[in-house]
Amino acid sequence: IVVKQIKTGARLTIPIHPALAAELALLPSDRPAFLLSGWGKPFASSTAFYNWFRERCREAGIRDGLSPHGLRKAAARRLAEAGCTAHQIASITGHRTLAEVQRYTLAADQERLAIEAMARITK
Repeated sequence: IVVKQIKTGARLTIPIHPALAAELALLPSDRPAFLLSGWGKPFASSTAFYNWFRERCREAGIRDGLSPHGLRKAAARRLAEAGCTAHQIASITGHRTLAEVQRYTLAADQERLAIEAMARITK
């Protein structure tokens, strides 16, 4: 999938995860977008999507204060937990600097590194 980051303008080519490919295969081929507004059309703006996302979270009983941006952070953390490098993570998230990636993945890296460090001294 090719996406363009709104904030940075970075153009990213990202392989589609097999789980997403399976979901996309279930959709009609003439559907204009993966996610549609309540009117069955693509979202008119990022603000419209943000508001729709927040409303779905409320309906699902998920705590307030979450946003679509949290999905980016979650993806970065899952990639870090899987052992991906900062460069690999940035290639998916579109972050421009490794410092930005590290901010998102610090907790995952800390836990993984601590486990690895303890394993080294317990052998």
